[in-house]
Amino acid sequence: MATSDSRDFDLDVGEIVEEAYERCGLEVRTGYDARTARRSLNIMFSEWANRGLNLWTVNSATQALTDGTSSYTFTADYTDILEVVLRRSGTDFSMSKISRGEYLNLPSKTQKGRPSQYYFDRQTIPKIFLWPTPENSTDTLEYFYVRRIQDADTLQNTSDVPFRFLPCMVAGLSYYLSVKRAPERTQLLKSIYEEEFQRAAAEDEDRVALTLTPDIKYLSV
Repeated sequence: MATSDSRDFDLDVGEIVEEAYERCGLEVRTGYDARTARRSLNIMFSEWANRGLNLWTVNSATQALTDGTSSYTFTADYTDILEVVLRRSGTDFSMSKISRGEYLNLPSKTQKGRPSQYYFDRQTIPKIFLWPTPENSTDTLEYFYVRRIQDADTLQNTSDVPFRFLPCMVAGLSYYLSVKRAPERTQLLKSIYEEEFQRAAAEDEDRVALTLTPDIKYLSV
């Protein structure tokens, strides 16, 4: 017998919800069942953002700079910035990230020059602050940023998640639903979810010879 020669398996939100309910020993019977599952799925996506970097959410972008303007506002779907360089006349210059306190203690924030440092202010609507302040309107920032995972709005939507995270997503949703509908299965489903997430997260990383993970802790004062 011939193989399918197909490699496009995916699940829409409705199928993810059905599978999760089945793992809880339940079925989707009402519109509310589907609605509460979509809500749990979106809450879980928010929780994933707190667990670390998901590579499929990393995008590249460019920000044109303006002479004398040191801060630039992004959109609410920016959750973090990973790497930033300043591009001038086709040449990229590295920039270092500084903390809020370090930016606050800069003695002259209006000093002009080629920006070499930035502070990313992670508010609901995030902003980036550059130092020194840009000295022309021809430089650009080239950067990679982490975007928010797209919502599961309808049962017909496909998820904004690569196929390798499908087992983790189904396991996670079944755990979230069990807290509300099948508490006797919660502990089992939680352990399955954590195993699936760790396996998916371990695979979802850059393939490089050496990986260094800095231990950075920010203390609010």
